[in-house]
Amino acid sequence: MQSVNLEQKQNNWHGTFKAMASPCEVIIETNDRNEAETIVKAVAAEAWRIEKKFSRYRDDNITFKINNSNGEVIEVDAETARLLDFSDQLFHMSDGMFDVSSGVLRKVWRFDQSDNIPSQHQIDELLAVIGWDKVSWNNPELELAPGMEIDLGGLGKEYAVDRCAQLVREISPASALINLGGDITITQSRKDGTRWTIGRISSDPSAPVGVIKLKQGALATSGDEHRFLEKDGKRYCHILNPKTGWPVEDPPHTVSVAAPTCIEAGMLSTFALLQGNKAEEFLKAQEVPYWIN
Repeated sequence: MQSVNLEQKQNNWHGTFKAMASPCEVIIETNDRNEAETIVKAVAAEAWRIEKKFSRYRDDNITFKINNSNGEVIEVDAETARLLDFSDQLFHMSDGMFDVSSGVLRKVWRFDQSDNIPSQHQIDELLAVIGWDKVSWNNPELELAPGMEIDLGGLGKEYAVDRCAQLVREISPASALINLGGDITITQSRKDGTRWTIGRISSDPSAPVGVIKLKQGALATSGDEHRFLEKDGKRYCHILNPKTGWPVEDPPHTVSVAAPTCIEAGMLSTFALLQGNKAEEFLKAQEVPYWIN
């Protein structure tokens, strides 16, 4: 059963809940419990709404309808259309490396820290139904070839963070930190102008503990610390090249990027990982704050 927890810590209220298979939290700079409860419940409800609407694991939403359209034209609502428009932009900006039709590769790549590597034949069969350039998208009408699917998971959580922040700003002038599974945004500056402190703790015990301080804006992190395969001494990360069907070569374990919105930060962190061992070179060229592990 979906629920939220709320507790006061010093001068802030902390709300927690689970969404999108992740622990989520909202920290609100207020002493007013009712205000905090209203904010946390609004954030949780919006996160759950977006998860329900776009999750590929459900059979009662628009994603399921699209992925089971069998070549028929599907007319989508305005919110879905905005995400598809953005997906189209990302595909072209990344020279085809960010591709929401590549999610079908999960059928052969299962990043469970085992050594099960798919065969080239298995990958080739799926490459035949991958490629946003094979999709007919004429807002609001979408047509996928039979066998094709879309997966908006690569931008869904960041989109949810920004939507939740927008709702909070409409509810309250209080500064709130929204954290959905490591994707974070600040809704307003704090009363005294100080920064929110965010700890970055790696799953690698030998890695340094990092601390990031944000006054405003958002932070998104992408990486393979928990999702990878390893065979014959080689590590295969879960970031897949949609053109080859194979993991990108030698990417950083994690990339965090700060940007005005979470969806921008997420786009840049994912783009960086898709560059493999040239991730830092890519980020330097973008002139954004970033952290690499």
